[in-house]
Amino acid sequence: MQVSTESPDLVDKKPTANCVTHEDQSQRRGAYRHTGQPCQGNRSRETASLLSTDGSRSSEGDDAQFDFLVPSLVDVGTRDSRSLMDVALFRVSKGKKRAGGMIHYNLPNGYVEVKAGPDGMASVWDYDIVLMLVSHLTEAMNRYRDGKGKKPGRVFRPRIGDILRFCRKSNGSRQFAEVEAALDRLQGTIIKSVRETSRFDGRVLRTVESEGLISSYAVISRTDTGRVASVEIEVPKWIYKEVTDGKRPDVLTVDPAYFLISTGIGRFVYRLARQAAGKGQARWSFQTIYERSGSASSLKEFSRILRKIVAANDLPDYVLREEAGQRGPQLIMLHRKAAFDELLVGANGVVDGAVFGGAISDQACG
Repeated sequence: MQVSTESPDLVDKKPTANCVTHEDQSQRRGAYRHTGQPCQGNRSRETASLLSTDGSRSSEGDDAQFDFLVPSLVDVGTRDSRSLMDVALFRVSKGKKRAGGMIHYNLPNGYVEVKAGPDGMASVWDYDIVLMLVSHLTEAMNRYRDGKGKKPGRVFRPRIGDILRFCRKSNGSRQFAEVEAALDRLQGTIIKSVRETSRFDGRVLRTVESEGLISSYAVISRTDTGRVASVEIEVPKWIYKEVTDGKRPDVLTVDPAYFLISTGIGRFVYRLARQAAGKGQARWSFQTIYERSGSASSLKEFSRILRKIVAANDLPDYVLREEAGQRGPQLIMLHRKAAFDELLVGANGVVDGAVFGGAISDQACG
């Protein structure tokens, strides 16, 4: 987690809008469950999923800043910040809000703390909004790098309906209120990162950074009935830097079916597998996964839920299995493509566990 020294560039002009595809929500949900991909309908509604621009590229005529039009929601793939996918920056339970609580993670080169505000700790479901920020910011940066737009700034202006559609949630009045509550928790949940690195002269450099899961938000319009219609969200500096610095953003794609994972532990395991296993394999002990999840339940209860997830074996992209290990039970996370290759190898009488082309890069942890 790095903190940028750039100051945010807020845009004063009113956001414009672009037309995107939105169809009957029951059709969208039905098509998604069957295909794993959002379906497309007629382009009839407007959305204001906007990112401000920072004017990094010179504009024609003057140096005025312009709102950045993000492509339609169906064209934006879901992405997550890579750097902290192996720890839970949120609570994995729905019931316990853990207001004022803290989760501490010891890492090889320091530690990370997740501190909750008075509204409660952000949940893994609240974090869907952060996924939306990262996804749209990454898309905007890709367009900028291709010369198709200006570099995006840190201000994101979605309509609440767009957030609900991105997160595969229904468009009811209760959900509108829940988005505002989720934004309160995201802003109040502070991520403190402490890293120690050795310098060439033998001295240890200690870096401390602290920022919320979102920097701030504001309600910028309401409907005639008083419901929140659209909001303005400021992307935290550490996420902005990871996406915009360098030639390629430090993000990983997330399968759209991620939003259909019902348990918080299941969602965390998918994020862990995506970061650690990638297209291959990773092995983590139940104990380490429990510690990295920040779960408030006992290890026994956590292991029971984890075994149910393994038995169901329905996480997108990955096959899960349990094996015995020196430190207790181990979770094997294997990409489905690598698992298929493994089955082919076994069927042809070759040593089990070998994979064509070195598809497995076994990353052990814990």
